[in-house]
Amino acid sequence: MFFKNRFFWIAAVVGLALDRLTKILFVVYIFPPLLGYSIPVLPGVFHFTYALNPGAAFSIFPGGSIWLRWLSLGVSIGLMILAWSKRFALNRWEQVGYGFILSGALGNGIDRFLVGEVIDFLDFRLIRFPVFNVADTFINIGIVCLLIASFGRSSAQGETNPK
Repeated sequence: MFFKNRFFWIAAVVGLALDRLTKILFVVYIFPPLLGYSIPVLPGVFHFTYALNPGAAFSIFPGGSIWLRWLSLGVSIGLMILAWSKRFALNRWEQVGYGFILSGALGNGIDRFLVGEVIDFLDFRLIRFPVFNVADTFINIGIVCLLIASFGRSSAQGETNPK
């Protein structure tokens, strides 16, 4: 059963491992326990900045840490059911996309359950982007993979169903 949709599981495990590893590395070994502490990598362009986000992406729903932890758990369970289900045949792009989304939901969900907030540390200052983390990155990569899958599917349907 584990090998059904194997690219889903590979993406989920790799994404979650990288997210947890980077958060542990940065919080335990790089940052002093000071929120807002920043280490310039490319001054004015990219910094490692320690931040806690009590809300969702881009700090929306700042007071939602309680219900967001349950939402991330529900999304994670739903995605695992999708991957295990015999009713859904996922192509490789869909498997990788949903797997990366699962890794991000689990990574940020673990933060919400253990810390109460999401640990962020990637800070692109040149474009004034909100501080984010590896889990957020994998969620976005997963969305791109699903978009690629949807374009591939619509073009394949167009070829089989000429008007």
